[in-house]
Amino acid sequence: MRAVGIAVGLLTIVVLGLAGYAMLSTTSNWVTSTSPAEQPITSEARRGYGNGGGGPPSEVSNQPLATVPSGELSEEERESILYMREEEKLARDVYLYLYNKWELQIFQNIARSEQRHMDMVKVLIDRYGLEDPAKERGVFTNPELQALYDELIERGSRSLEEALKVGALIEEVDIKDLKEWLSKVDNADIIQVYENLMRGSRNHLRAFTSVLRQYGVTYQPQVLSMEEYTSIISGEMETGMGKGPGRGRGRGGRS
Repeated sequence: MRAVGIAVGLLTIVVLGLAGYAMLSTTSNWVTSTSPAEQPITSEARRGYGNGGGGPPSEVSNQPLATVPSGELSEEERESILYMREEEKLARDVYLYLYNKWELQIFQNIARSEQRHMDMVKVLIDRYGLEDPAKERGVFTNPELQALYDELIERGSRSLEEALKVGALIEEVDIKDLKEWLSKVDNADIIQVYENLMRGSRNHLRAFTSVLRQYGVTYQPQVLSMEEYTSIISGEMETGMGKGPGRGRGRGGRS
């Protein structure tokens, strides 16, 4: 009987010990699982997680561009195509520069998206037999865009926060310029490309401001009206055919 009592006692200790371990494990997980608003800026934010603008091909039309008829090219349409080719290049080049500077994944993700935007405009350049103004990285045919590029990489080099603000500013400018060009062009293929580009820019603006919020920064629009900006930011990520979330694990950022 004494042996049986000892065995029962030992079994009880083991069961209680396992139960206590399980409770401790559960409690530990609960304590360390804080809400996003309570979390300090961690490596996850530095990797640029969020509603990014990268991943699989996105911002594409539901109708293949090759099936959309072209028309006679006006001078304003010609000017807009050449300008947007370099403006999308400016975005790509700045983001690649900032990625190399800060190693924050969102810059690389959105740079890939900007390359696709450049490719879309290149289709229009080839279709209408225009001379491509795009040169090597960081070099622009349009002197205004060259000056803007130089200014933006200087600003983006000051701090990581400023770099993210530069990204948001670029997307604001893209949206403003595309809206203006859309009011001046008539050809269906050009309209389709520009609408897709603007959809992408709205997504990118949402992505940059989302990451800024992870750093405790509330972005203030610099080009768009507060009403238009708020309307964009409060909206959902827009999709074409196969919108990717753009969540890529980067190498970690530097502050």
